[in-house]
Amino acid sequence: MTALTEPAEAETESDAAARPGLIREFLLVAGLFLVYKLGRQLATGHTAAAFHNAHRVWDFERLLHLPHETAVQSVLLDKGVLVHLANTYYATVHFPATVAFLVWLYVKRPAHYVWARRVLAVVTAAALVLPFTFPLAPPRMLTGTGLVDTARIYGPSVYGPPAQDHLSNQFAAMPSLHFGWALMVAIGLIAATRSRWRWLWLLHPLLTLLVIVGTANHYWLDALAATAMLGVALALIHPPHRAATTAGPGTGRIVPRPRVLAGAGR
Repeated sequence: MTALTEPAEAETESDAAARPGLIREFLLVAGLFLVYKLGRQLATGHTAAAFHNAHRVWDFERLLHLPHETAVQSVLLDKGVLVHLANTYYATVHFPATVAFLVWLYVKRPAHYVWARRVLAVVTAAALVLPFTFPLAPPRMLTGTGLVDTARIYGPSVYGPPAQDHLSNQFAAMPSLHFGWALMVAIGLIAATRSRWRWLWLLHPLLTLLVIVGTANHYWLDALAATAMLGVALALIHPPHRAATTAGPGTGRIVPRPRVLAGAGR
């Protein structure tokens, strides 16, 4: 992470003052996660509506001439190793990457950490509402689409049979927090760093998008819904300002722009 998140400047005193207490933050983030899991569980039990909405989403995507999810999945299925890697990415990267992102911000960019935590909390809270109002079965459950449940067939899988899965609500496909969180990780690291390579963090949400669609866990519209929610949250919660910087000559590094005293040289 060092190469892509090279600090633009040393941590300032105001940055250090912005860092909230560690125990408080741990309890807060853990509490938010538990509330989210509980909220997803409370939204279960709408199977008929979830499948009805799934067909509506599928037909609406075709009306919008969005690419078929089958086109992405067929690329994965052509190479067995790719489909296994995609399933592994879906199962193991989502939550650890977001935690690592928050931990790095907490240590290196505390002011940005507070901003990112607030944005993620708002997006996640908003995501709790849709399963109540718009339950949605994932595309891997739809028949007649040509899609298969790649995790169940090729592994690894994080879901069991829906009727026996008491850890997650599989009928809450919209919005895709896999994509929403991944996009926020990229935006957060781009905003908090000044490395010339920081834009490569956009590969994380791009790869996540291809994975969630290719494994038939989400529709394109699930990612668009998450993007819209994130956009609203970012419009309401602004990132902290960074001091103006300029590139150091011949170093490829970013250094603070020197202050100029009023009247100097006159």
